[in-house]
Amino acid sequence: QVQLVESGGGLVQAGGSLRLSCSATGDIGGINDMAWYRQAPGAPREQVAIITRGRSVNYADAVKGRFTISRDNAKKAVYLEMNSLKPEDTAVYICYAELYDRGWTDWWGQGTQVTVSS
Repeated sequence: QVQLVESGGGLVQAGGSLRLSCSATGDIGGINDMAWYRQAPGAPREQVAIITRGRSVNYADAVKGRFTISRDNAKKAVYLEMNSLKPEDTAVYICYAELYDRGWTDWWGQGTQVTVSS
């Protein structure tokens, strides 16, 4: 069964760091873009960072210089290294990938909570 499985969220003090991981499981024929989104209570889902199959990256202005997205195609995984965390980074972080499973489709993880205390 195809799914995205995330790990690495938690509670951290402002200025601290966390590393999120997301792995695609199941019989997957290929992976295109992979990304991290986040959603805070009462706010719309926003894209945090995206990395293409060729490893081109793009970041939301709010996280530039603090977050780094990377991927390991052999492990079918995407990572988000988050440094200098701020209370406003508090949200549920959700993994995204475009996967080939009898056709190219969008897949989403279940989300992992990141809480940054001041």
